Amino acid sequence: MLDPWKIGKVIRIENETATTRRIWIEIAETNNFQFKAGQFVTLDLPIHEQKNKRWRSYSIASAPDNSNVIELIIVLLEGGAGTTYIFNEISVGSEITLRGPLGKFVLPEEIDTDIFLICTGTGIAPFRSMVDYISKNNVPHKNVHLIFGCRKFSDALYEKELEEIQSKYSGIYYHPVFSREHEVPTGKYKGYVHTVYEQFTQENKQPARFYLCGWKNMIDEAKERILALGYDKKAIHLEIYG
Repeated sequence: MLDPWKIGKVIRIENETATTRRIWIEIAETNNFQFKAGQFVTLDLPIHEQKNKRWRSYSIASAPDNSNVIELIIVLLEGGAGTTYIFNEISVGSEITLRGPLGKFVLPEEIDTDIFLICTGTGIAPFRSMVDYISKNNVPHKNVHLIFGCRKFSDALYEKELEEIQSKYSGIYYHPVFSREHEVPTGKYKGYVHTVYEQFTQENKQPARFYLCGWKNMIDEAKERILALGYDKKAIHLEIYG
């Protein structure tokens, strides 16, 4: 049985890039909105008469922190009714109807293998939640590699925060990959996400789990490549955007 719809209130908005917005929502009917890192909420937006055409799902980008506030990160899609409404009509003080938490795209109870978190664009949202949760709660873990693909330096979401987590916490690594930059500094990569996780797995083949989040084309290619590396399909977990 699905959770009932709740009313959330937007308490803060920040523009992360020209087309990407961070939105903080307070769920006033509870003091502790409980969820697992990697889960999502569904918003009911007044954009269509049919219920299922009003619903838009977004991963929670913040980590569970025993509060009633969650963060979403949303990119404006050209021609997208949902994101156009959010960008044009939603402001601080707006109320949003939402349901959740939902989804099984979550970390294992015990992180006993290396983990590769592979994403593009706002697909970083559940992984930012996971990495933040692991670091703030000192969760025992093997190596955690967050491999984030985007076009330009200006598109690198949460970059300073993730670099700080990498510098402070052993075993957590942030690997940004840029497809449209000609030169990148040490610790960053040119091209696409696939060459990065292939490099790490080929250099040191270890048992691992792979979490994939982003557009379908990236996920389909990653699944094929990971299987070709010799990993079992049960080691691959995915969340498709769009």
